[in-house]
Order: sequence, then structure tokens, then C-alpha cells
Amino acid sequence: MMDYKKIEAWILASDLAVAVYSMTSDFPKEERFGLVSQIRRAAISALANIAEGASRQYQREYLQFLYLARGSLTEAKSLLEISLRLSFVRSTKFQNLHALHEKTSRCLYGLIRAVEKQVRSPQSVVRSPNNKEAAYV
Repeated sequence: MMDYKKIEAWILASDLAVAVYSMTSDFPKEERFGLVSQIRRAAISALANIAEGASRQYQREYLQFLYLARGSLTEAKSLLEISLRLSFVRSTKFQNLHALHEKTSRCLYGLIRAVEKQVRSPQSVVRSPNNKEAAYV
């Protein structure tokens, strides 16, 4: 099991989630159960999926959780963009958050590529003792 707290993509996703919480605290009260809740869930989902995937036994499972994290980051980005269009966030705050999002996304994409390589590697196949079944690690 991998210590998720040492994964750079998780660290950046955690920073992004904290920044999202801080930024959305200034949103209109009527958005508390709408846009605020959705953006926060998407940001938290990204780091949670990275952490959960790191605890999985097989690399294919880890990869699946990384794909989910990527989707959550994309969801958060689209919600942040609509927040800017609705003038719920100032352009300067948005630019800072956008830059952190992009850095997080690039790091996560790199992690995904690395794990994909491991999954495709013939050395990642482990045979059972009776050599009938294969599992990917």
C-alpha cells in the first residue's frame, strides 16, 4: 500500500480543495446548497479518489481511481468557470485557482501515464500458483 500523503498529485489536489473551500465561502448564501456544494464535492472527490486508489492492491484498480480523480478535477474546473461567469469570484482569485488546478491536472496526468505504463508492462502480470489465472498489480 502506497502512502497517499506522499503522492504529489494528492498534495496538489489537497491544496486545491482548501483553496476552493476558501474561495466559495464568499459565494452568495443562496448558492450554499447549489454551486458551492457541487464545487466542493468535486474538489474533495479528486483528492479522495487519489488516496483511495493508492490503497488498492492492484495497479488496474489504482488507475481506475486516478481516472475518477481526473473526471472530478475536470468537473471542478467547469464549475469554477461558471462561477467566474456569474461573477461569484473575482478574476484575480479565479486566475490563481485556475493556475493551481492546471498544475494539479498536469501532475495527475503524469501519474496516470506512469501507472498506465506499469499496467501495460508484462512484468505487472502475476500468475497464480496453478498458472491458470492472471492478476494485474
